[in-house]
Amino acid sequence: MRYVMKQKLFTFGDDFIIRDESGADRFCVDGQVFTIGAKLSFQDMEKHELAFIKQRVLSWSPTYEIYRNESLMAVVKKELFTFFNCTFTVDVPGPDDLAGSGNFTDHEYVIKRGDQVVATVSKQWFAWTDTYGVDIVDGQDDVLILASTVVIDMACHPDTH
Repeated sequence: MRYVMKQKLFTFGDDFIIRDESGADRFCVDGQVFTIGAKLSFQDMEKHELAFIKQRVLSWSPTYEIYRNESLMAVVKKELFTFFNCTFTVDVPGPDDLAGSGNFTDHEYVIKRGDQVVATVSKQWFAWTDTYGVDIVDGQDDVLILASTVVIDMACHPDTH
């Protein structure tokens, strides 16, 4: 499935709207303001919370927890000691961890499970706000991958939010 994730312009907090390939609104991300560490609610268009993202404040590298129904779904962490490309781990319970790698300054990267690419992320440069195309392989957890993409954007570009 292909999604377009766009940061809302003129909002307080990190707010995104996510549309599917036909242009229909599918999800929204509502960032809370005036909190210690980022806190975001990933919702469907009826405002039902599908995931909650919370930044770990006391950690060596940018680290975020993603919860589903109050249970920890994943921990997304930026690796500290990578020299030429940034790397992110998406630690999920069990053996299905994901890793994001690529050129994060140019907003071009892939998310893999082992050697298999499960999503490709690409930024549109000529937009007023951060806009990403996210192609997710069928059968994947779209909410987890989209929430991880939001986290990676926040960790790589904290000054733009």
